[in-house]
Amino acid sequence: MASYNVELTRTAEKQLRRIAKRDRKRVVEAIQGLAERPRPRGARKLQGYDDIYRIRVGQYRIVYEVFEDRVVLIVLKVGHRKDIYK
Repeated sequence: MASYNVELTRTAEKQLRRIAKRDRKRVVEAIQGLAERPRPRGARKLQGYDDIYRIRVGQYRIVYEVFEDRVVLIVLKVGHRKDIYK
């Protein structure tokens, strides 16, 4: 299986910078892991969307879209669980 190319939106980059350093490391590792397994155990498909998923990393959520035809994964949002779905 080919490794996916992981890209972050500008919004996701800004949100990632705001996360505390100790938590940011875990979130970045999870994002890097998506390159090999775009739908890891625990990934949930968001209702009402075709290829948008979310994974949990402690109190944080990573929302991303998978493009199978281009072998690209785009991280849309990264944030605390209380704010991510607003």
